[in-house]
Amino acid sequence: MKVALIGYGKMGRSVESVIEEYNSKGPEIPVEVALKIDLENMDTFTPDSLQGIDVAIEFTNPESAVGNIKKCLDSGVAVVCGTTGWYQHVEEVKAYCQERNGTLLYTPNFSVGVNILFELNEKLAAIMSSRTGYTVTITELHHKEKLDAPSGTAINLAEQIIQANPGISKWTLGKSDDETTISIMSVRETGVPGTHVIHYEADEDEITVIHKAHNRKGFATGAFNAALWVKGRTGIFTMKDVLDLNAGSRF
Repeated sequence: MKVALIGYGKMGRSVESVIEEYNSKGPEIPVEVALKIDLENMDTFTPDSLQGIDVAIEFTNPESAVGNIKKCLDSGVAVVCGTTGWYQHVEEVKAYCQERNGTLLYTPNFSVGVNILFELNEKLAAIMSSRTGYTVTITELHHKEKLDAPSGTAINLAEQIIQANPGISKWTLGKSDDETTISIMSVRETGVPGTHVIHYEADEDEITVIHKAHNRKGFATGAFNAALWVKGRTGIFTMKDVLDLNAGSRF
């Protein structure tokens, strides 16, 4: 199996480390990182360089992701995309993939723990839909290099709550005391891989659910497992397909 790393920054290198660890165990089918693309060699990201690639793992930035996905699909390469901040174009990209009978797996978060959080969030939101007096805040903390705010994970959590709770109609970036609005607080600090906090608060009590990543390995392992899973499949997928979860999601 040949893999391209589109985006060879911290996440790309973390994925490469996971692949090296996987190969060190002597798998029946080793995985080769056959192409690494970063800002230094973008001119080599061509249809010729994509020949023979089975899966491209894409971690770049919101401005580049759509073009990168399309370029891979044009060459018949399955795409596993972990970049967020481009989802306003998601329907366009889905249509582009379907027109080419291609393969795209995208997700706001590859972590197994975060995808379990999505499950818990949906169930908690359904329970809280019949309770009044609670305001909802989602706080996401990430490293200073993260370009989009709020995070795709925080948006997905908010959209799940809105879908499950008729009393909540929207989310906003920043603090709101309106019970019909979810406040999303974005914090950027040095060296924070990713923390997401869902907080319900009323005069009488409060409920908090937290997921805290300790390092990037969980995201990298999830991305690599997604690449292994998607090889040979055609269509549009998310991590709930990979993990066989049934979490509600706008994606």
